[in-house]
Amino acid sequence: MPIPGVIAIDGPGASGKNTVGLILAQRLGYRFLDSGAMYRALTWQALQMAIDFADEALLERLAASMRIEVTAADLAHPHGGLLLDGADVTPQLHRPEVDAKVSLVAQISGVRRILVAQQRSIAAEDGIVVVGRDIGTVVLPEAGLKLYLDAGAPARARRRHAELLAGGDLIAYEEVLAALEQRDAIDSQRIGSPLRPAPDARIIATDQLTAAEVADLVLQPCQN
Repeated sequence: MPIPGVIAIDGPGASGKNTVGLILAQRLGYRFLDSGAMYRALTWQALQMAIDFADEALLERLAASMRIEVTAADLAHPHGGLLLDGADVTPQLHRPEVDAKVSLVAQISGVRRILVAQQRSIAAEDGIVVVGRDIGTVVLPEAGLKLYLDAGAPARARRRHAELLAGGDLIAYEEVLAALEQRDAIDSQRIGSPLRPAPDARIIATDQLTAAEVADLVLQPCQN
């Protein structure tokens, strides 16, 4: 089968979707967009401005006013980066305080409407892998290939914990697990764009697989 021009990858936090998406994009020569980074950038900005996360109208206005750019890969960011109003905020996007608040931002329908429009604009040209939580179901339902990556919460928490420790954040595994489980509950139960596989998505359990092995599974049917 031919390789689709648009690949949508969904799944819960630390399921491996970002790493798999990057590998696929690199192997195919495609662009890469982590849609979740846009919500994280908004969350980070709101934290810096001490905005009340219960003020949905203010968060919507902030989303509408922000200028978000996805940068190409370079030596500083081998997988690309994200600029918020011209400033590189990539290193801040997975900080614990952002993890704790991003689901509150992502469940606001007005915020989602604004950022989904931006994501569709970025993905308008073929040759892209887009990763998130509602890409195959809401953002790009016509994507030629839809994947849903999943893993148990303990396995995902171990991955995220290792990433945070490697980045210098001394945080307990139990705290990471609790944050992931809380976000899973919020994302799966929200009224707008709940976290779930698209009906025609290929579901892959990643607990026992490396990101490279998942990418091999995805590309094998396209290469035969």
